[in-house]
Amino acid sequence: MDDSGNRILVLAPLGRDAEMLASALRGTGFRPEICGDAAAVAAALEGGGGALLLAEEALTPAAVALLVDAVDRQPAWSDLPIVVLTSGGRATEPGTAVLDNLRRLGNVTFLERPVRVMTLLSTVAAALRARRRQYEVRNHLHERMRIEERLVAEGRAKDEFLAMLGHELRNPLAAIAAATHLLERTALPDDGSVPARRVIARQIRHLTRLVDDLLDVSRVTSGKIDLARKPLDAGVAVRNCVAALHASGALTRHRIAVETEPVWVNADDVRLDQIVNNLLVNAVKYTPADGEIRVRVRRDGDAAVIRVEDTGHGMDPELVSRVFDLFVQGRRGIERAQGGLGIGLTLVRRLVELHGGTVSAESEGAGRGSRFTIRLPAVSAPATAPTAPGRATPRAARRVLIVEDNDDARDMMAYMLKDAGHEVIEAADGPRGLDAALRERPDVAIVDVGLPVMDGYELARQVRATENGTRMVLIALTGYGLPEDRRRAHDAGFDCHLIKPVDFEALEAALALRA
Repeated sequence: MDDSGNRILVLAPLGRDAEMLASALRGTGFRPEICGDAAAVAAALEGGGGALLLAEEALTPAAVALLVDAVDRQPAWSDLPIVVLTSGGRATEPGTAVLDNLRRLGNVTFLERPVRVMTLLSTVAAALRARRRQYEVRNHLHERMRIEERLVAEGRAKDEFLAMLGHELRNPLAAIAAATHLLERTALPDDGSVPARRVIARQIRHLTRLVDDLLDVSRVTSGKIDLARKPLDAGVAVRNCVAALHASGALTRHRIAVETEPVWVNADDVRLDQIVNNLLVNAVKYTPADGEIRVRVRRDGDAAVIRVEDTGHGMDPELVSRVFDLFVQGRRGIERAQGGLGIGLTLVRRLVELHGGTVSAESEGAGRGSRFTIRLPAVSAPATAPTAPGRATPRAARRVLIVEDNDDARDMMAYMLKDAGHEVIEAADGPRGLDAALRERPDVAIVDVGLPVMDGYELARQVRATENGTRMVLIALTGYGLPEDRRRAHDAGFDCHLIKPVDFEALEAALALRA
C-alpha cells in the first residue's frame, strides 16, 4: 500500500475538535490530515486515503452530496472506511432522513461522543487494516491486468510469428509443388522418375499439412475459426476423404475397411474432411504395415457417429486420458519415418466441439489398437440432394501477370501457366508489378501480398483506382491464411485469396473469373 493509503482525513468543524482528534491519532503513529470542509475532503480523496473521520455536525445535506460523489468516484475495488462521530446527549436517535444520508456514504461506522480514546484508536486501526486489504486486492488486480495485457501481447506476437512462419515455409513449398506439377504434366508414361516424383508429391502434402495444422491449432485455440456450415452426408464426406488418401498413396501399406450409411450433419465440409483426415493419418502413423484400419459411419438416435479403429500400437490408460492434449504423442519406433507435431488430435477435438459434437478415444492397452469415436448432431436430409459438379469445361487462355519476389516460386508458376496455354508477364516487386499492370493491361494479376518496397495490398488498391484496373482479375497468392488476411485482401480489391502452395485446379478456376 502506498503512503496515501495511511492518511486519515479528519473533518470536524466545531472549535478545536479537529486538532484534538488529530493530536490523539498522531500520538499513536497514525497520519491524520485535517480538512476544512467537505470539498477539501473530496479533493484530498483524489490522491487516495486510508479512512475518513467525520463529525456528524459537518454532514449537512450539501456536504453529504459532495462526499457521496467523491466516494462514488473511487475505483471498483475501493470500500473506503468512514468513521462518524455522532452527537452525544441526544434525547432521540437521528431521524430517518439523516441516517439515509449517512448510509449513502457506504462503509460507515458510528461512534457516539464522548468517545474513549482507546475506542477511537482501535476503531481507526481496524478501518486501516481493512483498507490495507483493499489495497492488496488493488495490487493483485493491477498485477492480473498486467499479466493479461502481457499474455495478449504475447499471443498477438505468437500469431504474427506463426503467420510469418507459415508464409516463409509456404514460399519454398509453392515452388516445389509447382515444379512437381509441371513434371507430372510433361513426363512420359515410361519415365523412370515416376517413383521419385510421387515421393516428392507425398512429402509436399505432408509438409503442407504440418504447416496447416500448426497454424490451425493456434486459430482454433484462440477462437478465430469461422465455420461455413451446410447440410452434408457424413457417409459421403468420409468416403471422399478415404478416396483422397488412397489416391495420394497414404493408405497403400494398410488394409482399409469402410462401412457407411447416409446420415446428415450440419457441418463445414473442409473442417469435417480435416477431422477425418487427421484421424486416418493418426491411425496410419501408429499402425504397422499390413495392419487394418476400419472406418464406420452410422446414425445412433439423434447423433451421427464416425468411428476410426485400427489394429496398431494401442495406448496405455495414461495416454488415453490426455491423447487430445496439445503436443502429446504416443511412442513410436525408430522405423516410423512419418513424424508429426502432436497437434492433429487437438485440432480434431476442438473442431468437433465447434460443431457441437464430442470425440472420445479408447484402447485396450499397448499392442491392442485404438478406437476414436466422433458424435455430431444429426439433421434431416435436405429435400433436394446437392447435385454433383459437372465436367470441367476447357479454360480459355489468359494474359497473366505474376508479381512474386521469390524467384523460384515465380519461375515455377510461370512455367506451369505457360504449359497450360496462358501468356505470362513477370515482375519481382511491387513497383515493377504496378508498372506492368498499367502498361501491359493483363486479364489477370496474381500478386504475392508480401512484396518488398510496395506490398500487394497497396498494389491492388492502386490498380483498382485506374480505369482498366476495375476489369482486371486480381488474385492474392500468399502464405498468410488467417481470416483477417482474407478480409484485408478483399478490402484491398482482390477478387480471391489463394494460399501457397496453391492447388492448380483452384488457380485455374480463379483465372477463369470474368473470362
